[in-house]
Amino acid sequence: MYIIKSTEKMKAIMGNYFRSLENGEKKVAWCTSVGPAELLRSFGFEVYFPENHGALLGATRTAMDVIPEAVKMGYSGHVCSYTTADIGSYLRNDTPLKKHYGMKGHPKPDLIAFNTNQCREVQDWFYFFAKEFNCPVVGITPPRYLEEVTQKEVDLVVEQFKSMIPICEQVSGQKFDEAKFKETVRLSKEATLLWQKVLKTSTAMNAPISFFDGTIHMGPIVVLRGTQIAKDYYTELLAELEENVKNNEGFLPKARTRIFWEGMPIWGKLRMLSDLFTSNGAAVVASTYCSSWVFDKFDENDPWNSTARAYTEIFINRGEKAKMRMLSDWFKEYRIDGIIYHDSKTCFNNSNAKFGMPQRLKDITGVPALVIEGDLCDLRFFSEGQSITKIETFLEQLEENIVLK
Repeated sequence: MYIIKSTEKMKAIMGNYFRSLENGEKKVAWCTSVGPAELLRSFGFEVYFPENHGALLGATRTAMDVIPEAVKMGYSGHVCSYTTADIGSYLRNDTPLKKHYGMKGHPKPDLIAFNTNQCREVQDWFYFFAKEFNCPVVGITPPRYLEEVTQKEVDLVVEQFKSMIPICEQVSGQKFDEAKFKETVRLSKEATLLWQKVLKTSTAMNAPISFFDGTIHMGPIVVLRGTQIAKDYYTELLAELEENVKNNEGFLPKARTRIFWEGMPIWGKLRMLSDLFTSNGAAVVASTYCSSWVFDKFDENDPWNSTARAYTEIFINRGEKAKMRMLSDWFKEYRIDGIIYHDSKTCFNNSNAKFGMPQRLKDITGVPALVIEGDLCDLRFFSEGQSITKIETFLEQLEENIVLK
């Protein structure tokens, strides 16, 4: 049985990270998953990411137990289920952080920071907690859905980043130190480039890491970027995977088809879907989701412009033409036979199958597409039987197409 040996180390790192949020050694800043983590860390904050907690609620299938609590507070059950699950979890004081990491509950924030580069919903989500904990909140609101990111947009975001400095100084008790900021950006860049190389090992025909593995191993690049810990972890993981490629060892030897996953994971069904694809000879080798934490434009010698640009250029914040260019490039690089679009019920911003893009992209690339309906956390919106039928039929058609070629 193929296993990634670094997994145990990754679990230990994540456990230490979560427990550090309650040890009182550092002040805690909450941050959106693609928010200004490097700037916050340069002030000495430990950084907590509520979306990571949302994913944990989804993966442990506890989200649906707590979402009704948020609905009672007036939040629609059709808005981001990360938001409703996280708020509901807080209201019930019921979180997997207790069981898995021995924490008391949500870590108390000293400062809350968000970036709406991924969606507008995070603003409502984070304002709820700012009011609950009576703590200051700062936000970055970049232009959205950009085909090209010009210096004009970068300048706007840099200005907003810099406007955070006074409140960060006040809450942290530390003056802004550009040298610390540059060092954090350097560590973040080095970790994110290693993560990019990790993902690219699956350009090999016998891919050593699947999309489903990637959703687990991306933990440190989300919550610990800007630290030596993340850099060291991805150095080790990359070495293991490159050795596997060298030895022709992969998670699915002789895959009959290579698949791209577009959109959010269905956290509560990762194992089921992983088994479904592999049992049908299909290797899911790449995704937009796992690539969302590749910030290859980071430059410690130009920390403001480079971080503003990298966080504004992320896939979810781009217009359709830019997204199609990025997907077309990935199809070629990973030698993709078909793409699965996850049309997530409560994540409108990260669902790209609602306005005909799959058909237009197929016309350009020739890569067949399948759309499945589901959700990141709320499994009421996912039909397992219907999805299995659709995916198996799609994979059979892909194999027939390959034979006919």
